[in-house]
Amino acid sequence: MKKALALIIIFCATSCAELQTIVDSLPQNGVALTNDQIAGGLRQALDKGIDQQVSKLTQKNGFYRNELVKILLPEELQKVDNALRKIGLGDLADEGLKLMNRAAEDAVKEATPIFVNAVKEITFADARNILLGADDAATNYLSYKTKGELYTKFYPQIESSFAKVGADKIWENLIQRYNSIPLTENVNTNLTDYVTKEALQGVYTMIAVEEKQIRTNINERTTDLLKRVFALQDGQ
Repeated sequence: MKKALALIIIFCATSCAELQTIVDSLPQNGVALTNDQIAGGLRQALDKGIDQQVSKLTQKNGFYRNELVKILLPEELQKVDNALRKIGLGDLADEGLKLMNRAAEDAVKEATPIFVNAVKEITFADARNILLGADDAATNYLSYKTKGELYTKFYPQIESSFAKVGADKIWENLIQRYNSIPLTENVNTNLTDYVTKEALQGVYTMIAVEEKQIRTNINERTTDLLKRVFALQDGQ
């Protein structure tokens, strides 16, 4: 009896898998879409995110005035900020925060081709499931596949931008002044590493904004492929 039941379960599982394969290959809107075509549509969505949203980050105050991605101070520097404000150096602290965001804006401008190339090279192993996933599923997949590699490429961009906008000198001055305050514990933090990670997260956040718009607003589907692919998501 147990063997017969096991065989029935195996048969049903096999049949279900075969049925799903058949369903996946059925025409959508009269035209069958392959996994490669769906992956192409997802890449177009991510490209649109870079073009429409990441470009905003490269403008003046692109990070600083955008509450979704504004880079705030890491925990260990919040005490620096508070202490400097208490001794009347609030303007200097504000400038340090602003220049930290300026460095991110400048670096994203220089590194945008890195993101474009990353999208071109990405392969979606299970494009259909990503398409039918959460509103930011493609962006999350991009982050998972590229974040480590992009960090190594983005870090020197941030380091260069820190010097370019003068953030390195400002923060050196801020930390030196804080460390000279009696009874304070000296601070030594890697701001380049911190801002690199925060800037990358900001990029993925803005790409996700555009992905959600494409998924929820048919008017944002500006190419035939986007229309065909995301019609699948809508169940059309």
